[in-house]
Amino acid sequence: MNDDMDDAESRLARIERLLESGERELVPAWRRATRGEPRWTVTAVILAAVALQLTLPHRLTLLHPAWAMPALELALLAGLVAANPRRVEPRTRWLRGLGLTLICVISLANGWSAVRLVRDLVNGTGGDQAVPLLLTGGVIWVTNVIVFALWYWEWDRGGPMARVQGRHQYADFLFVQMQNPELAPPDWEPEFQDYLYLSFTNATAFSPTDVMPLSRWAKTLMMLQSSVSLVTVVLVVARAVNILK
Repeated sequence: MNDDMDDAESRLARIERLLESGERELVPAWRRATRGEPRWTVTAVILAAVALQLTLPHRLTLLHPAWAMPALELALLAGLVAANPRRVEPRTRWLRGLGLTLICVISLANGWSAVRLVRDLVNGTGGDQAVPLLLTGGVIWVTNVIVFALWYWEWDRGGPMARVQGRHQYADFLFVQMQNPELAPPDWEPEFQDYLYLSFTNATAFSPTDVMPLSRWAKTLMMLQSSVSLVTVVLVVARAVNILK
């Protein structure tokens, strides 16, 4: 009798495992609960943005001394890393607010620098040397790519912590792997590198490439990034060419 019970339980367990594996094959990883993505990638990119801000001329910084804003950003980043050192996972509710605050601070600092640079260029006071001007414009442009990559990453389907739990069924960005799952491993889901690529291509092509925005906020954000990138590149290059002449 006990042997029959054991056999029945083992068969039931095998059936449950088969059902679970079948469900996993039918539902893509980006639509179900998974492990959080590694923390180190987004941390390294944020550190790069902070380092770039330290290279800007003091006249373009939002706070003085010039290290005040980067110090605030590093403090916020330290809080995120301390709470989730290895993976981006939904452990506490305040983590998302802390992450959004960090992105807002970086956005505000770089936006202020971009506005000041554009104003100087329009007024003809952006400097009389082409190389420093191009370097300054390049720093703001690269930081802008990082900033929008962070926004895309933080807002797509409720953010990285919501994506871990598979809460949102409908995506805000359509990646190629979502359309053609046979081209990607079964456990593929978008991570920060994918949003960084999205931001870079949008800033260089001034339009979507292979990642399409689906929601209205995604389209608006991509339009804003293209506009900022276009204005920055055109004014900086035009001023540099004028100086060289």
